[in-house]
Amino acid sequence: MIEQDSISTTRLTRMAALAGTGARVGINYLKHYGKRAISGEADHDALQEKNAAEVFRVFSELKGGPLKLAQMLSIDQGLLPPAYARQFSKAQYSAPPLSYPLVTRTFRREFGKEPLEMFNEFSRQAAHGASIGQVHKAQLDGRQLAVKVQYPGVADSLRSDLRLIKPIALQVLGLRESDVALYFAEVETRLLEETNYVLELERSVALSNASTHLKNVRFPVYYPALCSSRILTMDWVEGMPLDRFADGPATQAERDQIGQALWDFYAHQIHALRLFHADPHPGNFLIREGQLWVLDFGCTKAIGETFYHNLFRLLDPALQNDPARLDEALRALDILLAGDDVKRCERLTALCVRSLDLLARPFRSATFDFGDPSFMASIYEFGEVNRQDDELRSMRGRRGSAESIYLNRAYFGLYSLLSRLRATVRTSPSDLPYGAPVYLNDLQRA
Repeated sequence: MIEQDSISTTRLTRMAALAGTGARVGINYLKHYGKRAISGEADHDALQEKNAAEVFRVFSELKGGPLKLAQMLSIDQGLLPPAYARQFSKAQYSAPPLSYPLVTRTFRREFGKEPLEMFNEFSRQAAHGASIGQVHKAQLDGRQLAVKVQYPGVADSLRSDLRLIKPIALQVLGLRESDVALYFAEVETRLLEETNYVLELERSVALSNASTHLKNVRFPVYYPALCSSRILTMDWVEGMPLDRFADGPATQAERDQIGQALWDFYAHQIHALRLFHADPHPGNFLIREGQLWVLDFGCTKAIGETFYHNLFRLLDPALQNDPARLDEALRALDILLAGDDVKRCERLTALCVRSLDLLARPFRSATFDFGDPSFMASIYEFGEVNRQDDELRSMRGRRGSAESIYLNRAYFGLYSLLSRLRATVRTSPSDLPYGAPVYLNDLQRA
């Protein structure tokens, strides 16, 4: 893979790169339809592959926000056309690496030393590249280490990337700035946190230490003396990426074991720690000797007690039979707004009840089979129907708490990974190493 000597960081150059990509994709379409008009034949799949490769190439070179977007979209196997899904899945593991001189420049700025002045060995080429930084393999005093080096200027480019994306999103989705301002602010906050390796180190150590008791869940050791705001050093872990394991010849028992570890990991973070790993893409997990290794805590989200209570009380099945309590619960989450008329409230309430009937299925029995393809297919179908509903699109106002964005992302990513694993897991809170909320215990007895 060809190394990059620089990254475009100014708003103007990044805008030009994105605009140029759109123009090249448009030219490809013109050529495609021109060929079809002349000869009557054209390979649509080849067109999709060519366009997807072009989009991903530019996203990879820009890194930051565009590459993070590709990474996030690649979690959803059913959202993207196959060609784009294949290309964007590369964002989970690889991107064009930065050249070694840029890496040494970062070390000199952070530590006043070059890599080989700090480590016995340090690979000149990156072992992995991602949206925010790249990982080099190093060795010190007999320990094999993974050293994550942040791309220069990525924090500033993330801000400008979101400002470029926002007006496009507003136009495509038919939304107003006032409707989405809090959501964009939440996304910007989380993305900027990912550029703060001091915070990542703090949360990595805290979450790892608080989760060591979980069966078949493991974490690398971190080395604070070898870390800074732009460099993070931890143990190097050998293993198989989660998606390769899921798509490979693993037995059902092995799939269930990893699936259970993944479920328990997220349940413990969300229900006990109120701080969770919010980036559940396969590249952040390795499988080694039947254990799940969690590698990256760059994107984490704390859950406030009030929001936690308001959200998870929706799992209480009795709520659906109590219109007054259900109405109050939906208003507490800003799903129903003060200006909504009776008809709109009824429509949104019915939609939420159908959503809960679907998304809460894993919680409604002691075990759940994520290998049933109809479950994720139903989620995709439900989402697509709602996206095409003109009445829903016309409902103005900020719907739902901004705090829900990353929790929803975590659960969707978790469901997607468990579905890909085809795992059956114990989902009962009573099986987990903490006291489940009363309404969840009641749910299990219902």
